[in-house]
Amino acid sequence: MKKPDIILQLSVRSVRLNLLRSVLAALGIVIGVVAIASIGMISANMTLSVTEELSATANVLVVKPDSGGGGGGFGMGGGSSDEDDFLDPDQYNDIRKAAGSSYVYFLYSESDSIEAGSENGRSTIYAMDDEAMKDVLTLTEGSFPSTTSQVVVGPDFIERYDIEVGSKVTIGDEDDEEGESTVRVTGILEERGMSMDLSSDNAIIATEKFFTGRYDNEDEYTQVNVIVDDINDIDAVTESIDESLNRKDDEVQIQDSSRMLESISSTLGTLTSFAIGIAGISLLVAAVSIFNVMMMSVTERIREIGILRSIGTQKDEILRMFVYEAAIIGVVGAGIGAILSLLIGYVVVFGMVGTTEYFFAWDSIMNVPEGMIIGAVICVISGVYPAWRASNLDPIEALRAE
Repeated sequence: MKKPDIILQLSVRSVRLNLLRSVLAALGIVIGVVAIASIGMISANMTLSVTEELSATANVLVVKPDSGGGGGGFGMGGGSSDEDDFLDPDQYNDIRKAAGSSYVYFLYSESDSIEAGSENGRSTIYAMDDEAMKDVLTLTEGSFPSTTSQVVVGPDFIERYDIEVGSKVTIGDEDDEEGESTVRVTGILEERGMSMDLSSDNAIIATEKFFTGRYDNEDEYTQVNVIVDDINDIDAVTESIDESLNRKDDEVQIQDSSRMLESISSTLGTLTSFAIGIAGISLLVAAVSIFNVMMMSVTERIREIGILRSIGTQKDEILRMFVYEAAIIGVVGAGIGAILSLLIGYVVVFGMVGTTEYFFAWDSIMNVPEGMIIGAVICVISGVYPAWRASNLDPIEALRAE
């Protein structure tokens, strides 16, 4: 039968005799672990949620007229600010040829004031070819427009203005040049989430004929969207469009959803590292607290250490005794912190991200054991010097201590 570890038992006894002091020291570890794990889980859930939404359109290229300024952001190229702020049919046909077998459609968009139900506000008005509307968009209720007086709207629009299929929406203001236009909602679109090609969740989608008649901009496309068949070909299609339209002058900017995804992930990662660094300050405070507790313990037990040394206890055993005490405080604090991290993290993630769908994904939940390990290791490190000091006390001097 294996003998119990006397040194460990002495460490447990010391923690128990100074329970309040040990609990207060462990509290710092608890707070640090909760802060680090919770922030990590929030970041992971935000990243996973954004990635899921953008991945659905990762094979989409958005081609817009070049607006000058050197082609920053996700666009390619750069040029004069004298360029038109729309794409014409010739450019649209060039894009279709360069895109090969990819699905290509044009898009009109305009921001306008609206009145729906009893609410007033502003909304984006989109329009596209009738065939493209049916190919690209998905309805959850109702039908697509069949006349110029009919529109479909996104789910957020329905919720915001508290309307339903069959409700009337007034677009514009009687004081505007275009005047007012009243349309009827015939369908509700499926939620698309974050999307750079067509943000339809809080928008109105009208027919091309209605849009060009109201805003008098026929054949002046706001953008052209290219849905690439194979995501592995997206770079080749981007290059083909760029060479076709930007050979002489920079006519268009090409935005790639995958680059947007990389940029957002990188930004979230930077913000998370900064936030975790701030949360780490709480662990630093905990480390100082534990160091102080262990030094007090050594000072109070000098005579006890002298007695242990006089009966043959080795230096390494004294060292182990104090390291064990620090480890017990760290492990208990980290364990409690992990449990609280799961409870608090779940609530915070739901409140900030709006969903806990990815809460138990590995990228999210791994922050809990990581926080535990960091907390426990810092606690042990904080106890190393006091333990070393205790093990190197002169036995004779220690016995003389009062």
